[in-house]
Amino acid sequence: MSVAAPSAALDLHLYDHYIPGMSCGDVLGHEFMGEVMEVGSETKNLKVGDRVVVPFTIACGECEQCQRGNYSVCERSNRNKSLADKVFGHGGAGLFGYSQLTGGYAGGQAEFVRVPFADTPHIKVPDTLTDEQVLFLGIFSQPAGRPPRSATFNPPIPVVIWGAGPVGQFCVRSAVLLGAKQVVVIDNVPERLSMAAAGGALTINFAHESVLGRLQELTHGKGPEKCIDAVGLEAHATRSLDSVYDRVKQAMWLETDRAHVLREMIYVCRPAGILSIPGVYGGLVDKIPMGALMNKGLTVRTGQTHVKRWTDDLLRRIDEGQIDPSFVITHSVDLAQGPEMYQTFRDKQDGCVKVILKP
Repeated sequence: MSVAAPSAALDLHLYDHYIPGMSCGDVLGHEFMGEVMEVGSETKNLKVGDRVVVPFTIACGECEQCQRGNYSVCERSNRNKSLADKVFGHGGAGLFGYSQLTGGYAGGQAEFVRVPFADTPHIKVPDTLTDEQVLFLGIFSQPAGRPPRSATFNPPIPVVIWGAGPVGQFCVRSAVLLGAKQVVVIDNVPERLSMAAAGGALTINFAHESVLGRLQELTHGKGPEKCIDAVGLEAHATRSLDSVYDRVKQAMWLETDRAHVLREMIYVCRPAGILSIPGVYGGLVDKIPMGALMNKGLTVRTGQTHVKRWTDDLLRRIDEGQIDPSFVITHSVDLAQGPEMYQTFRDKQDGCVKVILKP
């Protein structure tokens, strides 16, 4: 299948060469949707003219992992699986716009996109919904599958989210939608913190106050039970020794990922708590406090997103008006302005949180 598609994600971890396996000429963009322009002879469930969202995880729908709903580790869709196996032990699914390690598939920041296994991953869009409302089903599925579904504690114990970028914003809405009594977001960008607050979160600006001290206060000294890393490998801590250490090692090519958030979560999480990691990591990290992780009995949940597992429920909630994901859009521009918007997003200028690129 081929689609003509608007695209959303500005993948800085790929753009800035933090993910291994990128090659000259690779096309980025793992969030996209559009109109079906052509279908292959074996495509049965789509026709020309259908409007669809295409998840970035490419799933065959037939292998053992797909049958179990683990679409992001499909056993057949990564055409470079032998390469991924060497790096990861066992490689996962093919991903759009996400390096040669995940199949080298061209992403959605283009006028047309070729979609393999088209019958399985696509999400048909009802005529009642706009492109802007459904374009983010892939990224919204990421936090929707991870926040707690029953955060009803007495006193209420907050779900704490590190990072108020697009993934963090959807984590806030997901946690509130699924019943969290209190949500806390940590960041240092004022407009992102304001957007999170509008979604129902308490905010901590780590540039102005102690994260540890504030979380101790909010949890009555017990620590949060549910911690979500929506930052990943590019943590920008400004006043911590470990962040300086990470930047030095990264500059010397002795480490690939800056893991300040991961370390901080392990430290502040209450014993028997859950660490959820939708933020992207690409390679090697150093100084992970495994002793604290093990002795506190923490559970770690991570991985690329099994998008199709969650989209039916999310699409229903959007159609019923429970959530409108378009709130996160701050810029909508022509595809030709992509390089300019990457710089704007990277440098956190002009209040940029989420960009739509339209061909």
